Formats: sequence, structure tokens, C-alpha cells
Amino acid sequence: FKLFLTCILKCRDCRKYLLTVTYFYLADINECETIPDACKGEMKCFNHYGGYLCLPRSASVIPAPEPPITPTEPFNPCPLGYEPQGDSCVDVDECERDEHDCQPSQQCINTLGAFTCQCPEGYRKVGTECIDIDECRYRYCQHRCVNVPGSFSCQCEPGFQLAGNNRSCIDVNECDMGAPCSQKCYNTYGTFLCRCDQGYELGPDGFACNDIDECSYSSYLCQYQCVNEPGKFSCQCPEGYQLLGTRLCQDVNECETGEHQCTETQTCVNIHGRYQCVDTNRCQDPYVQVSENRCVCPVTKPACRDLPFSIVHRYMSITSERTVPSDIFQIQATSVSPGAYNTFRIRSGDENGDFYIRQINNISAMLVLARAVSGPREYTLDLEMVSVNPLLSYQGSYQSSSALRLSIYVGPYTF
Repeated sequence: FKLFLTCILKCRDCRKYLLTVTYFYLADINECETIPDACKGEMKCFNHYGGYLCLPRSASVIPAPEPPITPTEPFNPCPLGYEPQGDSCVDVDECERDEHDCQPSQQCINTLGAFTCQCPEGYRKVGTECIDIDECRYRYCQHRCVNVPGSFSCQCEPGFQLAGNNRSCIDVNECDMGAPCSQKCYNTYGTFLCRCDQGYELGPDGFACNDIDECSYSSYLCQYQCVNEPGKFSCQCPEGYQLLGTRLCQDVNECETGEHQCTETQTCVNIHGRYQCVDTNRCQDPYVQVSENRCVCPVTKPACRDLPFSIVHRYMSITSERTVPSDIFQIQATSVSPGAYNTFRIRSGDENGDFYIRQINNISAMLVLARAVSGPREYTLDLEMVSVNPLLSYQGSYQSSSALRLSIYVGPYTF
């Protein structure tokens, strides 16, 4: 057979080669003929190309059939991946000629003398296959990472949105984006809070603001009546009263403001929530008027013998359901004779026993409300002071009396 050796001289452009080929011709040596006693003993020598065999004499050799003659490719004196071009070797572009074994999903990249199979972005090559890279393992995303074939995407928790780098998450100001707060909105990190104006409370949904009915919480917010309004409350007073501050009710003195209809012969008396017109002269026979509120029964008149010498008219008003017992009016003697002993009593007007007298000392006593009363109602009590003076009489004790006619008006309210 023929053996050849190839010497390659490399050119400057690294793609062409100069070739020098030297040929040698070799012939097989028959060792069975050239080597004396090549096989010892009972062994027989059998020659074959490049050597010989020692086999038993009884052995026979069956020559192998000649291999079929197959067409051989033209001799290529260039290295693998190159082909001759004139006196040079040039690179073969296996990718262009489709002489590669890359998978359909891979990209063939030609290299000097060879080629490589490159996976798409987001895949890595394992053997001959391309396997998806799970980028989420490397924590590229600040919040949540979603792996998809060949890629990944970042997602943010509610209340955040992706930043410009598509990986970080930044807070969303929901208040500037139409948060459903009905009144006030406060942005916080990752969320928002709804708050309400004074007088409102946050509803169960956390967004709506519902009016607080302050009047239902306490009966002491207003002295008379509490009126609920959106976001607040107000106090109202009954007729004849005016609001003092924001919660208390103060009686309107119609007699001072001129808001009354009393005539010239009448006197305006202010009472709780209203006024009363009384006759200027309230003295009844046999009494005669000696001053604006004082009537005197002359001793010269026989009818005055058993009556108080003088009657003084006074007016007052009290509220309904007043706590009892309650001191409501003090009686005071204006003049006392030396040696006189004074006692006080209710002469008339207390048929139901709603009042009683508590004497304080010799010259004063207190009218006490004994039972709670409701208005509107009017009492006229004659409060009498009886004076006994033994020094002024030669036969027995001298006794005189004077009365205070007190008109008490019970208002319809408890204040």
C-alpha cells in the first residue's frame, strides 16, 4: 500500500495553507519464509499483512472476503474544517452550507475550522439541548419574579409599581390617582389611609365617612334639645329662651327687651320662658295701695280686724321637677318692735301641701319646696309673719301680722 506524509506551511492570513506532499510505497514481508522456524513444535506459520500467526497444524485459514469497493471522497489535504483553494486552505462555513448538527432552536455560528451551536437569550446549553434559565433564582426582582421561557418579568406588590429599570418597585401615591376616600386621603408606603373630618367616622369599608350622631351619645350635650347636623350638632332652646354660648339656654327677659304686650295699667313680670302681665294696683278692698307693691288694711276699718295689717306682692318662677326639698324664697322682717316674738306660716294657697316654712330666726324664715312639681303652673301663697309683743299690752299680749303674697310660676322645663 501507499503511505503519504503532509507538511503544512501556514500563511499570514491564517486561512490559506501551502502544501508539500511526499509519497512512500510499502510491501508486506512474509515472515513464514524469511524467519527460520518461525513457529515451534507442532505449530504452523500463517502469514498475513504486517505479521504472521502460529496455529495448530490442523487449523485452516479461511481468507476474508474482499471488502466492497466504495467510492471515496476526493483527497483533502487541508485540516478538518478547511478545504483547498488553489495552493491554499480556506475555512469551510458549515452554517451556510447547512453542514452542522445544531438544533432548530439553536443558532449556528461559524468559527475557524469549525462551528458552534448557540442557544437563544435566556437559555443555556446542556449537552446538545437548550434549557431555559430560571432567572428568578438570582433575585433580579425586588418583589416578585415570574419566570417565562427564555426570559422573566418582575411584578410588584399592591400599592407599588415597576420603576424605570423594570426590576425595582416604587410606591404608588394612590391619593393622586383617585383613591376612593370620601373625605381625606393620606398616602403611606405601599398603601393609603382614609380619614374623616371632625363629626364623621370611617365606615366599615374603610373609605366612606358617615355622619356621627352626637346627640345619640349623650343627653347632656345640650341643656334643652340637641339637633344633629352633617358633621356636627347644634343646641336649640325653647320659645322664650336664647342660646347662651353653644349649649346652655338663658331666659329672655321680655320685660327688659320690650317684647311684651302689657298695658300701661299693668306691670310686666318676667318668668321662665315667658312673661306675665299683672295689674299695677292689686290691692283688694278693704286694702288700699300705699306703694307700688304694698297694700295696707287701715285699722279704722272693722273688716281689717282679723286680716294682716299689710300685704306685699312679690313674684318668682321655678323650674319643673326641681330637686326637693329645695329652699326657694327667704322671708325677712323689715322692722321689729322691741320685745316682739315673730312666727312665720303659710296662711293660704298651699292646699296640697307642696310647700312648708322653716323658721331661721326671730326675723327670717325660708319657704321650702316640699314636693317636685311640674309646670306650667301658678301658685299664689300668702306668707304671714305674726308678731306677739307682751310689752305693748296691759291686758294680754299684743299681736299683729303682715303678709307677703308670693306668686310662684312653675315653668314647663327643667332648667
